[in-house]
Amino acid sequence: MLSPKIAPSRDLPNAATVLLLAALALGGCAGNEAALGDPARGLKCVDDSNVCISQRKMVYDSYMADTSRAWVKQQPGPHEYASGVRLMALSKKRKELTCDELAHGKAEADRGPAALSGGGYVGLTSGQVARAAMLSREVSRELAQEIARRCR
Repeated sequence: MLSPKIAPSRDLPNAATVLLLAALALGGCAGNEAALGDPARGLKCVDDSNVCISQRKMVYDSYMADTSRAWVKQQPGPHEYASGVRLMALSKKRKELTCDELAHGKAEADRGPAALSGGGYVGLTSGQVARAAMLSREVSRELAQEIARRCR
């Protein structure tokens, strides 16, 4: 079961919420780098084991607490898209992000489907790839709406 802090916010449409929960529930922790102390722990761990959930929660919580939001401009790989942590954090923080940060986040979300289809997703199931691509498109739409609302 997901903890309340990693669960999607009420701001997210139901499709994105269902998508994230399904992506987190399916398997393949890519060698479980997160449990081995990878610096990006939680971003590459995509199964529903307690270890992966804990690692994703730690990363998500660190993003929520990071007032500099430096993570917004970091480049994710396919497993980072599949974990959903960065995309969910972008969605949750969208009302706080600057217009520049929104643009970076939208560009990241827009790259998601291509990054996932480029073959760099060893260890991910086709279902995980499809769900992560759908989440990327949903977050891209949310960020585009926020950009249209307040960035000119």
